[in-house]
Amino acid sequence: MEHNFGANVHIMNHPLLTHKISLLRDKHTGTNEFRQLVEEIAMLMGFEALSDLPTKTVELDTPIETAEVEMLAGRKLAIVPILRAGLGMVSGLTALVPSAKIGHIGMYRDETTHQPVEYFCKLPNPIEERQIVVCDPMLATGGSAVDAIDQIKKHGGRKIKFICIIAAPEGVKRLAEAHPDVQIYVGNLDRCLNENAYICPGLGDAGDRIFGTK
Repeated sequence: MEHNFGANVHIMNHPLLTHKISLLRDKHTGTNEFRQLVEEIAMLMGFEALSDLPTKTVELDTPIETAEVEMLAGRKLAIVPILRAGLGMVSGLTALVPSAKIGHIGMYRDETTHQPVEYFCKLPNPIEERQIVVCDPMLATGGSAVDAIDQIKKHGGRKIKFICIIAAPEGVKRLAEAHPDVQIYVGNLDRCLNENAYICPGLGDAGDRIFGTK
């Protein structure tokens, strides 16, 4: 099924991503391998999502001559995982930009209403000057992502990207409509949500599989 979510939604479907995400889906993939795969996938996705980071020209000496080269301009990247599963993606992203500041937003889904409830929000200051990357392995109903970005905007965040490994069409649509200014990067687009608001075919509960809990 074709989906038209708008120009701000990037469904990546890179062969390396698809392969690694397929390994994540396998119920026989253990905690350690699952965690490593999430880090690798986050790094691959971050490489693409951060392709527009600003650079500046600096002068340095190579072993051959003095050269003008491009380097990142400033240290103004903030990575904000949605707790707790989003934590699994942080090390992959910071491997690309070690100087990034890290914030945290804690959300959980009410099992009855399936609505997100916030319990923690701590962001680097000043947040309004930073390019913010919000990460969560799964975008299901979109409720947690929408609410997390609402909170970041309330704190002054303006330049925001969202990265998820897998997503349901319902969640992508909801997030894109609620925050049309946010660039959304999806590793693989899944088929749908089931009656319990879980992504199908999905990969189970990302947090439980990253941290080895039930």
